Amino acid sequence: MYTLSQKKSNICFLAGTVLLVIIDQVTKLAAQRLLRGQAAVPLIRGVFELQYLENRGSAFGMLQGKRVFFILMAALMLFIIPYIYVRIPLAKKFVYLRIIAVLFLSGAIGNAADRLLHGYVVDFFYFSLIDFPIFNVADIYVTVSSALLIVLIFFYYTDEDFEQIQIFHKKH
Repeated sequence: MYTLSQKKSNICFLAGTVLLVIIDQVTKLAAQRLLRGQAAVPLIRGVFELQYLENRGSAFGMLQGKRVFFILMAALMLFIIPYIYVRIPLAKKFVYLRIIAVLFLSGAIGNAADRLLHGYVVDFFYFSLIDFPIFNVADIYVTVSSALLIVLIFFYYTDEDFEQIQIFHKKH
């Protein structure tokens, strides 16, 4: 039986994920309507611009045309991330892991929605100064959550902290 604080946490998880997916999808819709077929729009000349791209691969254009693979991975994330989320202790120390879960799941859902609806992911942010691959809001969610997780694993959480997250129930 869930406690009130667990219910609140799960509602925040769901609401946060839905909100972030909506933000991602609205920005992609805007990019499709305003940027498709247009020249790049410089926001900071020579540094950062909006440039429409239909990406049929993953980050940095890898795995082009592997749509089914990406959809299956996103579907897997729909189960794995909530499964882990509900096992993260409600202690204040673990709030970062909860935020990471929301960000990562939102990114996975946002890009999976594109693949299901269009057969490609809509990308539109481009750092021309360093010729960084074109990306979108969902990519930002996944990248930021992954970077935060790495930093937290190395500099914040201890092995004992991770033992408190009971992903697999141990038999005694």
